[in-house]
Amino acid sequence: MNADAKTGPPPQTVLVLQGGGALGAYQAGVYEALAQADTRPDWVAGISIGAINAALIAGNAPGERVAALRRFWQRISRELPYKLDDPTGFARRAFNEGAANYAALFGLPGFFTPRFPPPLPEWPAELERLSYYDTAPLRKTLLEMVDFDLLNRGETRLSVGAVNMLDGNFTYFDNTERTIGPEHIMASGALPPGFPPVQIDGQWYWDGGLVSNTPLQYVLDNRTPCEMTVFQVDLFSSRGIVPRTMEDVAQREKDIRYSSRTRLNTDMSKQLQKMRAAANRLARKLPEHLRNDPDLKRLLDCRPAGAVSVMHLINRAHGYESNSKDYEFSRMTVEEHWACGHTDALHSLHHPDWLNRALEPEEIATFDLAGDSDRLASPLAAPVDGEKA
Repeated sequence: MNADAKTGPPPQTVLVLQGGGALGAYQAGVYEALAQADTRPDWVAGISIGAINAALIAGNAPGERVAALRRFWQRISRELPYKLDDPTGFARRAFNEGAANYAALFGLPGFFTPRFPPPLPEWPAELERLSYYDTAPLRKTLLEMVDFDLLNRGETRLSVGAVNMLDGNFTYFDNTERTIGPEHIMASGALPPGFPPVQIDGQWYWDGGLVSNTPLQYVLDNRTPCEMTVFQVDLFSSRGIVPRTMEDVAQREKDIRYSSRTRLNTDMSKQLQKMRAAANRLARKLPEHLRNDPDLKRLLDCRPAGAVSVMHLINRAHGYESNSKDYEFSRMTVEEHWACGHTDALHSLHHPDWLNRALEPEEIATFDLAGDSDRLASPLAAPVDGEKA
């Protein structure tokens, strides 16, 4: 921590959670590692499944959060009637496809159920029924597992993003500005045409991932002037390999679409932070009568003060995954995602580059440290039921 931060506002820790369906178990594993390291977020922001994980964190007491995440992922994942001895190769890919099709056909307990009969393409229906699945079970699960009274006391700030279905504008529901209920969390994850839109205050909302799958920019634009540590947990990797099959093409397209240019967001914020620092240096050189110039004030207000360390944790693809990976909820795969998030976070938290980081007062630095970890050495190390840039 720099000297100025010691006398200024206290530093903040922020957890930023991307959307990604079944891949969200990776975020739960990351949070478990943070809890073990006694790292408690002051602010949790999420979109889609990230909003659900965020609500489970902000809506439970610190000592009960990991257990709440475990209960949720235990409930919505399924033990399938067939087993797989080898967790790799073609057989595993076929297993995952079968598990994804099972979820698509029968739904997930505590999450969603298929509509029967399904809506026809040209047959009109009530807006809340224009989807292939009914998410009423998710509302019951949220009311059971999230203490919304605790969440709305604001001990932990919560922000979840959704898209206004009619005007296409991005909206954030923040417990510092309004009372949050299960409908706000569900709106953030209402991905069409699978899930129906959610009505809030007379407006209809869809999944925030339609506009941006990460709330990082919202956090950087709305933070207070203080030193900040951000744990950015992405479920889709922007980097990949050359596809060899049409299934590879479909998966790669989804990865690019939903990775949401996280690196672009941090690079843009770094440039704005540098501009503010330059404006500060210029202000000190100007004569007194020019220091209140409106143009200079605008430059100084372009980005809040305070160094920002961003730990970037990315759920990198496995060779057996396919385009269906975000709705493949088999218990085995969910446990693997959880374990990978736990391993990546522990590796990064203990990495020398993270432990020895030293930032200038106006600097934003990004650390992607999990890429060199051997996170697949023990894929079931933490089951659900029990590089500097």
